[in-house]
Amino acid sequence: MATELSLDQGLAGRYATAVFELAQEERAVERVEQDFVALRTMIQESEDLRRLVRAPVFSRDEQTKGMTAILERMDAASLTKRFILTLVRRRRLFVITDVISAFEALLARQRGEVRAKVRSARPLSEDEVGQLKAALRAKLGREARLETQVDPGLLGGLVVQVGSRMIDSSLRSKLNALRVAMRG
Repeated sequence: MATELSLDQGLAGRYATAVFELAQEERAVERVEQDFVALRTMIQESEDLRRLVRAPVFSRDEQTKGMTAILERMDAASLTKRFILTLVRRRRLFVITDVISAFEALLARQRGEVRAKVRSARPLSEDEVGQLKAALRAKLGREARLETQVDPGLLGGLVVQVGSRMIDSSLRSKLNALRVAMRG
């Protein structure tokens, strides 16, 4: 199961498979998952952290110091710290967000879940997220793990992507379809 993903996902998949298998051995899968979610959020919200992770101009020592401070501040699990610092030593920190995504895919597969990316014009309430999960469960026959993103350019509605399937109920799409229909 895990090796299938690593063959499909290249470098990030191989690292994700390795940390996933170690987390299973150490019975730390949930803790590593929490650390990864927190780290991805921090990377998304901080331009400085994104630059530290992605820019090759930072030395190994600078990345080590920066990531060590961040991991200590977030009280990351020992395995998470060792893994991230291994990426730094090997000059592969730039793949961390892809590793996190691949790790989550492995975890979802193990749990029998399907990942769905949801873009909405505004943040969804807990009730709306629950309704969306229920609708996806009914349609797909499996529990959906949602990755939400706010995209004000949609004007209203949602765009849901599950694998290669896309359900676009955004106001922008509907307006574009109306515009095309009126021209025709």
